[in-house]
Amino acid sequence: MDELKVFSGNTHPKLAQAVTEYLGIPLGKCEVFEFSNENTFVRILENVRERDVFVIQPFSSPVNKSLVELLIMLDALKRASAQRVTAVVPYYSYGRTDKKDQPRVPITARLVADLLTVAGANRLLTVDLHAPQIQGFFNIPVDELTALNLLGSYFAGKNLKDLVVVATDIGITKRARDLAARLNAPLAIMEKRRLGNIDQTETLNVIGEVEGKVALTVDDEIDTGGSLVGVISALMERKVKEVYSCCTHPVFSGSAIQRIASCQVKEVVVTDTIPVTGKKKIDKITVLSIAPLLGEAIRRIHTGQSIGAMFEQ
Repeated sequence: MDELKVFSGNTHPKLAQAVTEYLGIPLGKCEVFEFSNENTFVRILENVRERDVFVIQPFSSPVNKSLVELLIMLDALKRASAQRVTAVVPYYSYGRTDKKDQPRVPITARLVADLLTVAGANRLLTVDLHAPQIQGFFNIPVDELTALNLLGSYFAGKNLKDLVVVATDIGITKRARDLAARLNAPLAIMEKRRLGNIDQTETLNVIGEVEGKVALTVDDEIDTGGSLVGVISALMERKVKEVYSCCTHPVFSGSAIQRIASCQVKEVVVTDTIPVTGKKKIDKITVLSIAPLLGEAIRRIHTGQSIGAMFEQ
């Protein structure tokens, strides 16, 4: 492990520190800051020549600043002659813009993939992409981890009776089905329609039996919370006993925290792919650490072992 180096940008140093503690190595030393003209400066403060380097930086708020920081760090490491540089992006922002679904719009998820590759990333390590096809946007190896086992273990430990797992939309159905199988519970699906480019959805129908059951909603991320509140309202109208929710990425933008606090959800369980700090830390929200999962994946990549074996039952 002497040839392994892990660095962090400014977005989530706490997660990077937890990952290096799992690996039993110190966090790499570097300077990453903005000049008064808002230009980002990076300086690597230790030797990385011919080393296997990992840079941990989720694309969370401020998203564009986080992205640019990572790009410049990758360039600095490439120019410092690192043997291999892996971009560890627990949350891949712009993942929703994965196709042209309107005239004259970009495919930003592909653009970000190109930026990372040109900047110097030799591979990508990420968690629960919004759309699986984003892996194909890269011409470098992509390892996509999933937090479903972590979330499933948490809810298995709660021993909830009459549980039904609810996919919050059609797109998340496969992951929800996998979680339902792990919890030995039936699956229901919310059918909904997004209204234009605004952060608002209209819930249309619930496919499956939910009346009298304890519902567990599953999504890859919670952004403004509007979609979650709509799903919970639809479930309560159909007489579920109580509702729990889980997701991998706690974006929690806008009025999300106020919506979660005031709605009828009993508990929202998330991971720390994105930092949950300040006013976002409320009693209803439980945060599970993704650090052991990332740490084990980094160890396996560094030593040439299988990542897929981590998720074999």
